[in-house]
Amino acid sequence: METNKTNPNKNIIIQEETPRFPISLIGKEAGVCWGADTEEKEKNYKRGIDCLKSGHGRTWEYPQVYVVIDGYSARMMRELYTHIAGGPTRLQASTRYINYEKGFDYITPASVLKDSAALKEYEDMMEGIQAHLKKLEELGVPREDSAMGLPLGMASKMVLRTNLRNLIDMSHQRLCTRAYWEYRDFMHDLMNELSAYSEEWAYLVEHYFVPKCDLTGFCTEKKCCGRKPKKED
Repeated sequence: METNKTNPNKNIIIQEETPRFPISLIGKEAGVCWGADTEEKEKNYKRGIDCLKSGHGRTWEYPQVYVVIDGYSARMMRELYTHIAGGPTRLQASTRYINYEKGFDYITPASVLKDSAALKEYEDMMEGIQAHLKKLEELGVPREDSAMGLPLGMASKMVLRTNLRNLIDMSHQRLCTRAYWEYRDFMHDLMNELSAYSEEWAYLVEHYFVPKCDLTGFCTEKKCCGRKPKKED
């Protein structure tokens, strides 16, 4: 069975429902509550910048982000569920209706790729799971039951709706070198796509999507990577 072992086809799509002027949107919504003039785009933008610099995080929840996430592991996508601030919602590829007995793409970690013996064991494991799924299908086991054998390394697809505040908070945690490597890669991919979406998003990514040690000025982790000194140092 021919499968995409390293899954280079991972993809992030910023959907058109995502506003292209998030800073201006923040300023406009804040201006309504301040009794300010919200008709001029320049004033809205400046007001939005003020909200960002002042740390008025509630206003950051207005720019909603609609994203299609494809080709990352089910394991990484499960970790997305831990970032629930601001009431995001998501839909993930079904393990009940999609026929995975025909095969599935999966993610191969760098630690496996660099060792030929480890790579063979890893590939044999994945191919074995696929073979067993096919056999269970032939034996009449319902797809929703045979799916219990699917691995977390299986490539999956998700439609996510979140917001700026949640993504900024997510970046503080997931850009840390102690974060799970695939999630860290996903964050960089997402930042690249947002930056390409519009100039205002590029500004937000450059100035606010940072690891938490950039905020505190020191490392809060028990095992420090050395990027910043420990607080006690």
